Amino acid sequence: MDSLIIERGGDAERLKNQPPLRKDGSMKAETEGKIKYGIWGLICGVIAAIVVGFAWGGWVTAGTNQKMSDAAVLASQAAICVAQYVKEPNSQEKLKEFEAIDSYKRYEFIEKGGWDKMPGQKEASYGVAIACAEGLEALIKK
Repeated sequence: MDSLIIERGGDAERLKNQPPLRKDGSMKAETEGKIKYGIWGLICGVIAAIVVGFAWGGWVTAGTNQKMSDAAVLASQAAICVAQYVKEPNSQEKLKEFEAIDSYKRYEFIEKGGWDKMPGQKEASYGVAIACAEGLEALIKK
């Protein structure tokens, strides 16, 4: 009764090639060991892929992705603010006026001028005036 043979099509051949079971119906210790090491190998492989992905693969969490996109939007809005400021007819005079203002009040000057508002917006986004002031300071230093 070592192997069960059923005389139907390819079933007899298929059953002959299956690993033998013990008399109590359980797997051999050798097969159990292979399955155990296979599962542990799979778990270790998944952990290694996650570590490599986050460390060198450029993977980020949703929170980090949101922060990165917010920073990119702020940078582009600050660049538009600087461009709107420079586009003014008397921008050189305004730039000298901007330079004379205390650094902690410069964002208020930009807000009053309306340069921090993007085209089509009624209100400026948070932080645009501060980022714009930093951009104008960099422009002054050139």
